[in-house]
Amino acid sequence: MAPRTGPERTCVGCRTSGSKLDLIRIVRTPHGEVRVDATGRAPGRGAYVHADRACATAAIARGSLARSLRVGLRAEEAARLGDEIEREIEREIERDVRR
Repeated sequence: MAPRTGPERTCVGCRTSGSKLDLIRIVRTPHGEVRVDATGRAPGRGAYVHADRACATAAIARGSLARSLRVGLRAEEAARLGDEIEREIEREIERDVRR
């Protein structure tokens, strides 16, 4: 029997696959709010980006994040979301340092 592997997701920034645990989930809630899902379990439509500034910036700039979430992001919403992703990247770095 083959060993079990964890779930994989595709980063909307660079279009490469990776472990779900290594990616940051962005969710569009049923109420239409777009935010970072730190738990990975919030209800709504999700999209994933690597915990890397280049991937996050590319996903927002190219519009692939908004397209994946099926939502229109105004400039101020995109900027706020970019800041949220940056904070989550910093948290990921801190967690990795503690391990």
